[in-house]
Amino acid sequence: MKKQIIDGIIPIISTPINSKGNIVFEDLERQVEWLISSGVNGVGIAVASEIFKFNEKEKDSILKNVVKTNNGRVTVVMNTGGESTDLTIYNSEKAKDLGANSLMIRPTSFWSYPYSEHFNYFIDIANAVDLPIFLQDQPTAPVTPKMAVELANKHDNLAYVKVETPPTMPRVHETKLLDKKNKVTIFGGAGGAFAIEEFSRGSVGTMPHPILPEMFVKIWKEYKLGKIESAKIEHQKYSELTKILSQALGLAPWLYKYILVRRGIFTKGSDYAKLPSLRPDKEQYIEVDGILDRLGLL
Repeated sequence: MKKQIIDGIIPIISTPINSKGNIVFEDLERQVEWLISSGVNGVGIAVASEIFKFNEKEKDSILKNVVKTNNGRVTVVMNTGGESTDLTIYNSEKAKDLGANSLMIRPTSFWSYPYSEHFNYFIDIANAVDLPIFLQDQPTAPVTPKMAVELANKHDNLAYVKVETPPTMPRVHETKLLDKKNKVTIFGGAGGAFAIEEFSRGSVGTMPHPILPEMFVKIWKEYKLGKIESAKIEHQKYSELTKILSQALGLAPWLYKYILVRRGIFTKGSDYAKLPSLRPDKEQYIEVDGILDRLGLL
């Protein structure tokens, strides 16, 4: 049986940005400290961090800051995907040099390629960079259960998959069924909305938003102890907020950052998103405040 190196709760950080579009590093550091103090197993820098909207210098500065603040305490996962093999290898080698412990890469999506091209894309990257790689399965760039299993069987660095193409439960289930050699380590994502259901089908963790780390850590620990009903009840308490936060990433970053301000993690004015982005209306913020108040999070 393959030893599982990475599991548990790995939130994807939100990047604090001011009205001028500049990163607020003090708030980024405060967020990382808060997540680690909440008991998470790692932190990720990925799509929900708006990483695809930053230039190369900004991406490097975010990773450097997170690695320095973390100081080796938990796993740091960096999204390094690009639209070519060479670019992704370049991004991945740099991320390793800057201190990332693991990578997250989705298939290319600008143009449609056959299965064999994406299979070779991942193999070439895994051969070039010796770090664990999370295959990121997204609706616009899916990693099928068959591909995840075949890649894991081909290369140990490709033994992780983050399942986000909905519905996620059958994809987690199918991956486990196909994984005869027990090579694949499955994580959920998509905000952690179906974390419990994914745990029950074989996922060993989830990569949710950074808004409720204490809740996700609690349900993960309870689930591992066999307190499944207790974990379900705890998760369901936050379902109204989870629903709002599951909106598309054109809108969600504003809400993540607004809530982090309300929870005292970000300072007011660090809650801007990189443009273009659809901003929530006034009613959405009022609704969020009501939910946070009912949950005792203010």
